[in-house]
Amino acid sequence: MFSFPFMQHAFVAGTLIAIMSGLIGPFIVARRMSFLAHTLSEIGFAGASFALFMSWSPLVGMLLFSVVASMSVGELGMKEQRSESLISAVSAVAIGLGIAFLSLSNKNATAATGILFGSIFSINQTDVWEVVVLATLVILITLMMFRPLRHFAFDYTTASFSLKNIQLIEVLFLGLMATTVAVSAQIVGSLLIFILMILPASSAMRWGRTVWQIIGLAIMFSVLGVWLALVLSYWLDLPVSFFIAIIEAGVYFISLIKRR
Repeated sequence: MFSFPFMQHAFVAGTLIAIMSGLIGPFIVARRMSFLAHTLSEIGFAGASFALFMSWSPLVGMLLFSVVASMSVGELGMKEQRSESLISAVSAVAIGLGIAFLSLSNKNATAATGILFGSIFSINQTDVWEVVVLATLVILITLMMFRPLRHFAFDYTTASFSLKNIQLIEVLFLGLMATTVAVSAQIVGSLLIFILMILPASSAMRWGRTVWQIIGLAIMFSVLGVWLALVLSYWLDLPVSFFIAIIEAGVYFISLIKRR
């Protein structure tokens, strides 16, 4: 199995994406931005579709749309009292744009399926290096800014008074979240990205007592889920995203039962 280049690429990219998602996920859950993360995935779908229309790499389109949208939607959502309605409206527009760009690009159903549900077995060496660079960047920035990000996500009320550059931290966090969404979509697709970003973190929240324990557990759940999903997908010839969804949801339900 590991003698095939596509499996080697899948495991390298999948592991890095899982670590990145497990690291960022607890901050998203603690800050209660899960809904925004889900919306960014749909905006990323529009970006990837636009990239196909322009004959670009889908990752470039997802990064462009996700980063710009995270800044604008995040800012508007925090100012508006009806933030959920606003984000829902943006999400609807993004899905419509994604469908329109796919139609205009005249791409086949395989391209659309890859954007929506992931296509990690089809990534090449160049794609792997893109994931390595972006994932490493996100991980390093998160670790370097860990203390302010921890206060921002886990104790926002105190952070709003104690941190002088709270707006800068907010912009940085939204950028990290958008980049994670764009890169992680290569495994589970734009419609299921919240699986890797939210479910492992939500499960870890029920077991960990400290922030580092929560992050460690989230990374472990995410990495093991991706590894097991890749192996099962190879042997059973079913989509990787299907197994990731089943595994991570199973871990979450077990966490709900065990920690009652």
